[in-house]
Amino acid sequence: MVHFDKPTYTVRRTRKKDIPHGLYTKDPVTGESVFTKELEDNQMVVPKSGHHFPIGARERISKLLDENTFEEADAGIRSADPLKFTDSAPYPTRIKKYEKESGLPEAVICGTGKIQGIPVSLAVMDFRFCGGTLGSAAGEKITRAIEVALAKKCPCIIFSTSGGARMQEGILSLMQMAKTSAALGRLALAGLPYISVLTHPTTGGVSASYATLGDVILAEPGALIGFAGPRVIKDTTKQTLPAGFQTSEFLLKHGLVDQIVPRPELRDRIGDLLLALHVKKKAPPPTTVVNT
Repeated sequence: MVHFDKPTYTVRRTRKKDIPHGLYTKDPVTGESVFTKELEDNQMVVPKSGHHFPIGARERISKLLDENTFEEADAGIRSADPLKFTDSAPYPTRIKKYEKESGLPEAVICGTGKIQGIPVSLAVMDFRFCGGTLGSAAGEKITRAIEVALAKKCPCIIFSTSGGARMQEGILSLMQMAKTSAALGRLALAGLPYISVLTHPTTGGVSASYATLGDVILAEPGALIGFAGPRVIKDTTKQTLPAGFQTSEFLLKHGLVDQIVPRPELRDRIGDLLLALHVKKKAPPPTTVVNT
């Protein structure tokens, strides 16, 4: 015998408001969602955890240099196809794909500008273009940036991020290690400072040449820095690697890196270093007084 009727419920279906794509970015450290605009304002560094997301070369340059002082150089230099290399696609086809995907002409952007009024020659690598690999065009642009510093008698600053040499160009790629290193040797003989900034990741031939030849070597937190990757080394040596092997923090402890500097602090830190290295700000032109 049923004493009570089964209650009925009215179900109201509401439509969730669509969240615009890209409004939030997930922090891989804490798992929390962060406003993408807040990330961009902080140079793609999560304020709470300090996690550094990748940043493009042009975005980095705009935050590093004094406003409206950057003048790009050698933008027309492109890699040739000396080996007629073909894998999944011909090498020139792949280069065009990299250009379209990254919006860049090559894996490095070079030019001149000022940091706190101090003229500098600058080269900034971008991992989005073919993994930041060092080919003949990238090596030529970096060498010219060093030579510009030599000609203008100003400091040279290079931001590195790379998967290594661009093997589609064979020995012409590997030659860039020697060419850039020789140019830095001439810069050193002239007594001009070179500041190298290592970002995630900096590996292969780049780490074995100009990236680790700085008078001062800075690194962003948590960056992977080394010649071969940890997995390759472990498989080759059959040994368990130390915790944090090849990170910025590990290399700071063992003397390869001079300082670890969070990205939002890099501009001020590099400015302080330039002043400590006795680099003077360019004096304004003299004022001519005409008596009437």
